[in-house]
Amino acid sequence: MQKVVPGLNSVPYSPPNGVKTPACLIRFQSEPGIRALPVRFTFPFLYEPHPLGLQAAAELQAYLNEQAEWKQQLGVDNNAGAGKMFGVLVVQCADQSIAYLAAFSGKLAGSNHHPHFVPPVFDILPENGFYRQAENELNALNREIENLEMHPDYHIAQEAWLQAQKEAQHAITQEKSRVKQAKAMRHHARERLRHLPEPEKKEQEALLEKQSIRDHFLLKDLKKHWKTRLEMLESQFQAFDRRIQALRSLRAQRSADVQQRIFDHYTFLNQYGTPKSLNAIFKDFPPGIPPAGAGECAAPKLLQYAFLHHLKPLALAEFWWGASPPGEIRKHGNFYPACRGKCLPILSHMLEGIETDPNPLLNPAQAMPSLEILYEDEFLVAVNKAPGLLSVPGKKTEPSVYSLLRTQYPELDEIWIVHRLDQATSGILLAAKDASSYKNLQAQFAERRVQKRYLALLDGIVAGSGRIDLPLRVDLNDRPRQMVCFEYGKPARTHWKALRSDNGRTRVHFFPLTGRTHQLRVHAAHPQGLNCPIAGDSIYGNPAERLFLHAEHILFQHPHSGIKMELLCRAPF
Repeated sequence: MQKVVPGLNSVPYSPPNGVKTPACLIRFQSEPGIRALPVRFTFPFLYEPHPLGLQAAAELQAYLNEQAEWKQQLGVDNNAGAGKMFGVLVVQCADQSIAYLAAFSGKLAGSNHHPHFVPPVFDILPENGFYRQAENELNALNREIENLEMHPDYHIAQEAWLQAQKEAQHAITQEKSRVKQAKAMRHHARERLRHLPEPEKKEQEALLEKQSIRDHFLLKDLKKHWKTRLEMLESQFQAFDRRIQALRSLRAQRSADVQQRIFDHYTFLNQYGTPKSLNAIFKDFPPGIPPAGAGECAAPKLLQYAFLHHLKPLALAEFWWGASPPGEIRKHGNFYPACRGKCLPILSHMLEGIETDPNPLLNPAQAMPSLEILYEDEFLVAVNKAPGLLSVPGKKTEPSVYSLLRTQYPELDEIWIVHRLDQATSGILLAAKDASSYKNLQAQFAERRVQKRYLALLDGIVAGSGRIDLPLRVDLNDRPRQMVCFEYGKPARTHWKALRSDNGRTRVHFFPLTGRTHQLRVHAAHPQGLNCPIAGDSIYGNPAERLFLHAEHILFQHPHSGIKMELLCRAPF
């Protein structure tokens, strides 16, 4: 008798004898449009989806479009909700047939479990689980803290202590002022005593000395009075505050203990069936502890389910569905790589022994790129940096403008890269041949006296011109991705001017007023910017053969002659 596998438009499936059909396995609605299977598994941190992954994602997206409730929650039509990352994993089953799995990151509609999607690696939500019990304890602590903080006696004691501090300061300040004036008056009085007879003079001086001693002890007694009163009032207030701080400390410790238990229960497999907890996985990755939400992304969920059910992973594809989150750049329907902060350590373990596609950024063909010199004299050199070439050395032994210039100018003791371009950006880059030239050029950049112009090709249509002012900071869980943050971000300002549009793309001039990492890329792609990512942007848009961003023009003063230097390097696109 044939079994029916729950899934999208499920079709009958007869598993081999003795092999139980995984409940979350989804059969393709139609025959896969490609016969050739992937040679290697997807490199999850920078990829173009395999055709099988595209087909699986398209079927899942069609299913998501049918869910009216989810569409509203995810903000698919109105941007009022919060979108989510979804993923598909194409797998080969025990009978050599091809199917796929689907997952979402985090929770969906407040739940970890939905038909058609693989379950979480570890479910913290069951009512009888330790997390729920700990949650109840933490909620009880929160209520106790809140009750103490809202207690009228707590606020009365706090206000009395604060008011007494003000009164004490005022009273002591006034008394010090009176003592100072009295001292000045005694000084003038002693000056007048010089012409009196000696017996009368001594009598008056003794009287003045008594006044001085009296003032000293009056001030001392006043300070002692207020010190005693403040200590009493502080003690009344601290009786509440110590209890509140103790409860907060207990809450923090209980929360940390629960988090550690969660990390220990999140255990991930690889193809060999080797389990490893989150704590063990992140031990060797700075800062040595798992970040919040680690293990809840789609990719680890999919691989875990595949390994548990002896399914061979073939291709991975993850896409964003719904409204973009505040600050981040996520385009509805676009494919994105796995995050590095949370997923790199986990996937490094889970993909052990599995051959993946090569990292496109480590293409051996680009190992020794050429370096075009645009201008050179005894003080500086300007080069046309190729896309994919680092400005300065990174953690790995990849070539950079710096290393190539050091090779090209062996007679120089040092060479200084004055500013930087993103690895994917091409165009004019300045380097100094001596320290004084470097300091002068650096000062011009710091004081914003250097004028720069970039040419970009945007995926979308924009018109006119304007200014973008969106502060940026790094995404701590997914470096080097940047995000807009009005609370902690650094100022980032860009002028722009649209040139012309054709075939759904627009050529734009960018004039950056600041030089933040990925500034032009984020300002182009963010909904509060131009809402059109730069073509070929593998982080904020859609990957292509290159990032279509080029530093084509720069205007600065020569560091020694002071003559205005204007360099132009036309974009190759």
